[in-house]
Amino acid sequence: MIDFRYHLVSLISVFLALAVGIILGAGPLQGAIGETLTEQVDALRAERTDLRTELDATQTALDGDERFIEAAGTQLVTGSLEGTRVAVVQLGEVSQDVHDGVLNQIDTAGATVVSKSVLTEAWTDAAEESSRETLAQGLRANLGEAAPEQEDPSAVLGAALALSLTGSDGGTDRSSQATDLELQLERFGLVEPGDEQSQAAEAVVLLVGPAGQPQETADGATEEAEPGAEDVWLSVVQAVQQVSGAAVLAGPTTERGDVVQAVRDDEEIAPEVSTVSGIDRLVGRINVPLAVAARLGGVVGQYGLEDDATAVLPPSVD
Repeated sequence: MIDFRYHLVSLISVFLALAVGIILGAGPLQGAIGETLTEQVDALRAERTDLRTELDATQTALDGDERFIEAAGTQLVTGSLEGTRVAVVQLGEVSQDVHDGVLNQIDTAGATVVSKSVLTEAWTDAAEESSRETLAQGLRANLGEAAPEQEDPSAVLGAALALSLTGSDGGTDRSSQATDLELQLERFGLVEPGDEQSQAAEAVVLLVGPAGQPQETADGATEEAEPGAEDVWLSVVQAVQQVSGAAVLAGPTTERGDVVQAVRDDEEIAPEVSTVSGIDRLVGRINVPLAVAARLGGVVGQYGLEDDATAVLPPSVD
């Protein structure tokens, strides 16, 4: 049993150790400890200064690289899509900076953007599944040769979307069928069209946001993307390519769950659909019109800086 004497001895030991530490710290060790601490502080200050200098040099180099990419990109892009009619479609939420940056490069390429539209969350909302199935059944018979082999409603609606953007009566003007399809997609809340489209597109650029991007609700709150959204967009992208003949999917990342990565991982879709990653940066945006030009020339590629990309830059196609 531990008695009072044990506690007394322990307490005395603590105070003795404290006293010895104070005496040594104020006496023989005072100079050594102070010098050591001063040296460490000086070393940390010098390291901080070196890191700041290195960071400034790196930023200067990056700024120079950005200016070079912009200058070289302008030369590469200018005229690459001269006279081509392009439709730009957002698959859900895409940042305004990314959207405007891509459009600027398409404009530099000499293309005419005939349509700017947004596909709403009604495409992926589980509560809207019945409405999508009903609309797909009603539209399928009117698609003719554009109707996909798959019974998947997303594929049917994707084909209807592509035909609404690219359908013509043989000239440059949109057909009445294309206009009617757009009205039906709009009526069911699937599409938010931009300015009125009068000419049929020759190519379609599909813009997608980053993986797992939260969606904004009507009350200003945010919620995660609906499960299965990736599969819906995959079906849409494939259908748009099959109908239009020239579709390019572009996004900022290639993370797991990202639509661009999903296309690249799909052995059936990847040989048909060109993708561009990194459009949150200038180098990725420059690639978009070049990828469209290559796709119109019959070349399919996965363009970006990732290991699974087939090339950093799309090839020039005469």
